[in-house]
Amino acid sequence: MNDTIIHRAGRADLPAIIETLAQAFQTDPALSWILPDHGHRQRALCGLFHVLAPADMSAGVALRSGGDEAASLWRAPGQAHSGTLEFLRTVVPLVAAFGTALPRGLKVQGSIDAHRPKGRFWYLHYVGVRREHQGKGHGGRIIRAQTAVADRDRLPCWLETATPENVPLYERLGFVTQVEWDVPGGPHFWGMMRPLS
Repeated sequence: MNDTIIHRAGRADLPAIIETLAQAFQTDPALSWILPDHGHRQRALCGLFHVLAPADMSAGVALRSGGDEAASLWRAPGQAHSGTLEFLRTVVPLVAAFGTALPRGLKVQGSIDAHRPKGRFWYLHYVGVRREHQGKGHGGRIIRAQTAVADRDRLPCWLETATPENVPLYERLGFVTQVEWDVPGGPHFWGMMRPLS
């Protein structure tokens, strides 16, 4: 496959997307705080993305690069907040994946939900680049593939990050910090909107 092409993923692509995101988020500050044990984190992230990738695909779109360097999960306008039914479908697998770390995970998720704006926007839930491919433009390319759709449809985009090094990247892609907050005892977050130009 040509690694410069971004594909809209289907169900058959889920294993590659899960693997890419699980690798990419091994050192994420929020997930490292939730899952401080490296071995547990490796196992739990595969479980987490086994749950989130199909749910986000149903609520929006998943993208992957041609050589599986990068993947992203986007929730469609009006779908950023998961409903009760989705929660009930995902809670048992998440308990299995996170175990005793689940209360920290719920604390982080609750703080994210509390700071996410209302309204219609594309929500960049997760984007990741495999470690050996980081710093080569794959992250920007896979984000721009969907922000072009948002621009066409005259819709803003929203994301949160706990990784300080990612803030300048998102700024170069048109995102502007709207809010910052600390999870009590945990990571610092930036909430960023890419407004209509």
